[in-house]
Amino acid sequence: MERATWITHDRVSVGPAGAAKERGSAVVDFVLVGALLTMFFMSIVQLMLVLHVRNTLIDAAASGARYGALSDRTFMDARARTAELIGGALNHDFARDVTSTEVSIDGIRTLEVTVKAPLPVVGLIGPGGMLEVKGHADLPG
Repeated sequence: MERATWITHDRVSVGPAGAAKERGSAVVDFVLVGALLTMFFMSIVQLMLVLHVRNTLIDAAASGARYGALSDRTFMDARARTAELIGGALNHDFARDVTSTEVSIDGIRTLEVTVKAPLPVVGLIGPGGMLEVKGHADLPG
């Protein structure tokens, strides 16, 4: 292996060839690796936030559908309950587009609550209507 020689403060140092070019680059490496790891960590946190929002919306839609399917409740009650649950857990902006309809699934009358909400891209901010979830509950009688 080739050896390089350089003089520092009246001393002669001998090290591997090219070692003189590598001096001082640890700071740059630290900054670049630190930035890369920070971006990776924030991406994981954002993905977890998206999954949290999605699961919260699914739970609210299903709970609203079950509430609206009670014998003394209406489809309007299902929408109101879903919007209330979403507003309490996330933000009222996620509950702007809540609909409820009666559908037939395998011959069974079912109340379907649909929520269209923004897909969180940066924090809770994102394009609206990109995330659509549905909740179902069997209707009585």
